[in-house]
Amino acid sequence: MVEFDADGKLVSSVYGDVYHSPSGAMGQAEYVFLRGNGLPERWRGRASFTVCETGFGLGLNFLALWKAWRDDPQRPAALHVVAMERHPFSRDDVGALLARHAPEPLSGLAPALAAQWPALLPGLHRLEFENGAVTLTLGFGDAQVLAPRLGARVDAFFLDGFAPERNPQMWAPPLLRALAGLAAPGATVATWACTGELRRNLDDAGFEVRRAPGYGGKWHMTVGQVREAGRAAAPAAVSSERHAVIVGAGLAGAGIAQALAGRGWRVTVLDAGRMLGAPAHAGHVAAALTPVLARDDNARARLSRAGSERAWARWQGLPAGAAPRVCGTVQVERDAGRSAALAGTLAALAFPEDWVRQVSREEASALAGLPVARGGVFFSQGMLVQPGLLIEALLAASGAAVLPGRAERVSPAGQGWRVLDASGVELARADTVILANAAGARDVLAASGLLDPLARVAQMHALAGEVTLVPASALDGGPRCIVGGEGYLLPDVGAGCVVGSTYVHGAAEAKVGAEGQRVTLDKAAGLLGGHFPAYDALVAGSLPGWAGWRAVLPGRLPAVGELPHAPGLWLATGYASRGLSWSALMGDLIAARLMGEPLPLETDLAQLVSPR
Repeated sequence: MVEFDADGKLVSSVYGDVYHSPSGAMGQAEYVFLRGNGLPERWRGRASFTVCETGFGLGLNFLALWKAWRDDPQRPAALHVVAMERHPFSRDDVGALLARHAPEPLSGLAPALAAQWPALLPGLHRLEFENGAVTLTLGFGDAQVLAPRLGARVDAFFLDGFAPERNPQMWAPPLLRALAGLAAPGATVATWACTGELRRNLDDAGFEVRRAPGYGGKWHMTVGQVREAGRAAAPAAVSSERHAVIVGAGLAGAGIAQALAGRGWRVTVLDAGRMLGAPAHAGHVAAALTPVLARDDNARARLSRAGSERAWARWQGLPAGAAPRVCGTVQVERDAGRSAALAGTLAALAFPEDWVRQVSREEASALAGLPVARGGVFFSQGMLVQPGLLIEALLAASGAAVLPGRAERVSPAGQGWRVLDASGVELARADTVILANAAGARDVLAASGLLDPLARVAQMHALAGEVTLVPASALDGGPRCIVGGEGYLLPDVGAGCVVGSTYVHGAAEAKVGAEGQRVTLDKAAGLLGGHFPAYDALVAGSLPGWAGWRAVLPGRLPAVGELPHAPGLWLATGYASRGLSWSALMGDLIAARLMGEPLPLETDLAQLVSPR
């Protein structure tokens, strides 16, 4: 909630304190946080530099830091900022407040921050500026909860927030110890606060601190340096070669290719499908990308939310047809008796209504433009994606060399790995090889003698499925938004409306057929509340469609990361039926680890998807 005091200063009623120094936010940012951390001098000659801020507020410290980076001809190639905020403003409020409060030197940068401001959802949000050279990993939530879950190697800490006597948790020992665990060698700390208790807490956490002359009428501030690097800040082995071989050209491989290419890597993609003239998802004309809701906000829900955000951020600039279309998703309840439980879930989560809200049958029907069977929830950011076009656009944008070839095994080669075909012929080699070939990754690991330590990956299985393309005219033009539930019905993409899908265990092949089409047509019919004679007259087995495989792991979460027993060999598989949700996010997770960047995911989530 936005509030001002009698003098027009922005204040927090929760803490009874002002957001910025009465002497000016720009002066405080430059004097306390930049100069207090020895910036910009300390970042010169560095490839990258990472800052962590507690208490992001309006982001004026971030904007001042960004401006200093812009103005310094000796700046590092990459500037990363990790920040936390328990009481974030809405996007509309951020835009208006920055227009009012951002000092003139920062007014040119402020609109870019406001434009990327995320929905008020818990967790980490990755924002990128300067073509990715400046990143902001913004955590919404309690800093004491978020800080131990950050994956970052921090060079400078900006300790900000409301006064210690008004918000003591922001300055408490558990938080300071968690921050010290992220400290890189020689990491510095600075804050305008300067109480004896704070200095003692910082000292106990592992920082050597001292008083320094304060800013804006304050006698003193606190500056210091970490005594030793934190255990959570393991150095990244950034490859000087910066060449990756990706095995697999589906959604997983294409997402990784885009993420690495955007960071200056050369990418080679091996695609078995192209050997047969059948690239991944060719003919798959449409699919839905919708987040998951769970009352306990479990890992799958948190990952799907983060994945949806990254997909939009990464893909919105792609050519028409390949870029997602935000049309919204009506998720229809399984039965009419669950309305009260659904209301309880939404109340418990307290997510913003402009992101997800409960809708009655009447409102759901109005949103869809077709009568639906029941009410449910509406996700305003539900996206319609054309997978075949998306994959080709991502590979083209990455500049990857896409080669036909089926990988059968890998073998060590110096500091890296060779990828071999069934005859033992080398297809490609690099210091970094990433197996992103769905269930085929398990077979490659088994043939290479590398599967035994990976009990979960060894249980991966391939699950066949198909979707059906129906004429939009059979549904009076089709829905305006995605309609999901037990199955789904998608808006017309020009070729018709896709309905899906089947899940076939133990199938010998993934194929389009009459039996599967009966299932998909019935599922879509179960979502509708009206009578469509032309739809009812469709004959299963006579319609076009697409069939493919899902690689499914126990728990239906992917396996993504470097193999502990095979350094340089990475895995990105088990995306199941959420390839669109995981593609961009997992690509960025791998790229961040390879580059030593702050992770775009909390460490507990990254650990859950690590190969094991």
